Amino acid sequence: MRYAFFDLDHTLLPFDTQTLFCNYVLHRHPWRVVLHLWFLPFALGRALGLVSTATAKRAFLSYLWGMKRAHLRRLAREFASDCVDSWIYPELRAEILRHKHQGRKLVLNTASPDFYAHEIAEVLEFDHCVSTRFHIGNEVPLRPVLEGPNNKREAKIAAMREAIPGVRALSDEQRFHCWAYSDSPADIPLLEFAGNRVLVHPGGKLRRHFPQHDVTILTPRRPYWGRLGDLLAALRQMLGLHGERGPRR
Repeated sequence: MRYAFFDLDHTLLPFDTQTLFCNYVLHRHPWRVVLHLWFLPFALGRALGLVSTATAKRAFLSYLWGMKRAHLRRLAREFASDCVDSWIYPELRAEILRHKHQGRKLVLNTASPDFYAHEIAEVLEFDHCVSTRFHIGNEVPLRPVLEGPNNKREAKIAAMREAIPGVRALSDEQRFHCWAYSDSPADIPLLEFAGNRVLVHPGGKLRRHFPQHDVTILTPRRPYWGRLGDLLAALRQMLGLHGERGPRR
């Protein structure tokens, strides 16, 4: 069995899907922007290194507070088909289709919340999805509880082996014929898990970790310029002021 493993944020898409999904929700429920006031002290604590990434992620979801689970699921499904499918990099869509044609199983392995990550995986026709799991219940609580670890770094490998028996059974030789895609140094364990590594707009740390002859680098066109442009786009998305859909191709 051969696999292709894909990160999501800034790998398949040019944005962080947490803020992109927030933008999608705020376009439909503008009043929810005021709930970010609860998140602000957590954001400051995260910037100062006083709050963990997992805690900040839970607090960020406060804008969904009180939303019925059925409505959240409908928004997530519409977000995946209407928004994510239009923003995906054409070059990465081509890679997905190539691996499907060559008979590899596709795995979306992301730190994004499960309630929309699985919808994205379904729209993009992935075979499996591994993501950060949240307990929602009938209504979204102010700070949803994590079910398990934040799906980052080595946790991605452990979660994938637990959820996908075929991955757990891979030998070293079989892993050599697998592929992995990411933009982030946090995904070095995922990239090292596969024999073929593709870096998407890698920063200096990720470039330095892998010899140039050992990776493929993709730099698809982004709808912003540099880190500042990415940050400004994220801020607009958090306020519901960003465009919902990417350019139709």
